[in-house]
Amino acid sequence: MKKIIITFLLSAGLLVSCTELEVTPNSFVTEDNYFNTQDDAVASVTAVYASLSLDPGEQSLFGRNLYFLTDMGSDYAAAGVSATNPQVRAMSALTHDATTDRVQVAWRQIYAGINRANVSIDNIPKVTGNEVIKTRLINEAKFIRALLYFQAVRLWGGVPIVLHEATSIDLGSLKTNRATVEEVYTQIIKDLTDAEALPATYTAADAGRATSGAAKAILAKVYITRKDWPNTILKAREVINGGYGYALFEDFQDIFTKTKKNGKEHIFSVQFEPNQAGNGSSGSTFQATSFTGFTATEPADIVSDVALFYDIYAAGDKRRDVSYAKQLLNPTTGTLYTFPKPIFKKYLDLTNLATPSNVAINFPIIRYADVLLTLAEAINEQSGPTAEAYELINQVRRRAFGKAITTPDVTVDLVALNQATFRAAIQEERKKEFVQEGQRWYDLVRWGTLVTEVKKVTAKNSVSERNNLYPIPQSERNINPDGLPQNPGY
Repeated sequence: MKKIIITFLLSAGLLVSCTELEVTPNSFVTEDNYFNTQDDAVASVTAVYASLSLDPGEQSLFGRNLYFLTDMGSDYAAAGVSATNPQVRAMSALTHDATTDRVQVAWRQIYAGINRANVSIDNIPKVTGNEVIKTRLINEAKFIRALLYFQAVRLWGGVPIVLHEATSIDLGSLKTNRATVEEVYTQIIKDLTDAEALPATYTAADAGRATSGAAKAILAKVYITRKDWPNTILKAREVINGGYGYALFEDFQDIFTKTKKNGKEHIFSVQFEPNQAGNGSSGSTFQATSFTGFTATEPADIVSDVALFYDIYAAGDKRRDVSYAKQLLNPTTGTLYTFPKPIFKKYLDLTNLATPSNVAINFPIIRYADVLLTLAEAINEQSGPTAEAYELINQVRRRAFGKAITTPDVTVDLVALNQATFRAAIQEERKKEFVQEGQRWYDLVRWGTLVTEVKKVTAKNSVSERNNLYPIPQSERNINPDGLPQNPGY
């Protein structure tokens, strides 16, 4: 894998800063040294997936680092006393700037994953192997590339579009200017459209790979972000009616139970396995930063305002006690411990609280409940609430209250709303449903309510319109100041 390693280091290092590039190769190793067989192609795409969950010496992109931008950067999460890194505390207070390391790391990790995808897409056609499998692998890499660009365009707006591996070490040839937002979305849609040709399912041994249903589901998210209601409706219905076998778990807890990984509600998840954080690469650190033991010590990740979040759930809504824990049974003493403030619970392995590095709970990128609420929202925005839209949101609500999912229930079902009140209901359901799932900041920005909602949290009252985008990392602008103009307010 020598060529992949050198290309990865070169591209990632130059995209971040010249000073971070520790090795400066004088030439590139030719692809003939690595991409020869189908096994090589499979290994390269495995490395593409790994960019989501592993990063040597750093918290991985979906293992927590993106959380700083999408969740701590919103209204519901904040830095607790255990978060001693001043850069993290700046993210929490929304006082970050273009030199804040969490923003720089997110940029590097996203483009490192894109670069790995580009290496696979460029070189897999050259290997000897089954053409059907080769095409599938290329489309898997395109799915991940689209997923990463989708994060980037929402976080920073127009970003550089890089679609091929670097073939030179000349800095001038590696500089890529910001594309427009529209150009980035055009590329995302193109990659995801190709990925719609992926298989609908895999064998159990290959569970967790990108599927055609996942491509359609992410496309629905892309279109709703663009306020393209007809295409959102089209793609969401294709997911729901496409015979993929997706459905809501009857029990909300099952979404975050490690023995139920890659189940019927999980359309695409980042895969986390035991001990990922113990071999030089950081996997999921959510448990370690949400739970500091049965003590009064405040964890690194805390609920920003208990009244605005934990207290909003109606009696009987099971999502509260899956998303947060006010009490936990101490398995050592057998006593019920009450925390000073509720802690985040979704990624806690209650069977293995003592060893956080062994936690193997996946991170859900897109799950079936999201598709249901996305379709309900798009229908409402296009034409106001319909019987279909009511049924979609009510299925999510019924499951939340432990009711039969497809059976109408007057005790929880929403009825008789107009377009504005249905919109508010959708926003409230998403707030309760997707705690710590990397959705909140994206939702608030696309609804145009980020400043209004975040200002309700006293510790985040410095929020302003600038926070609808993150700054282009200064290390990137130092390399290409003319091609990477800064976002407003930074």
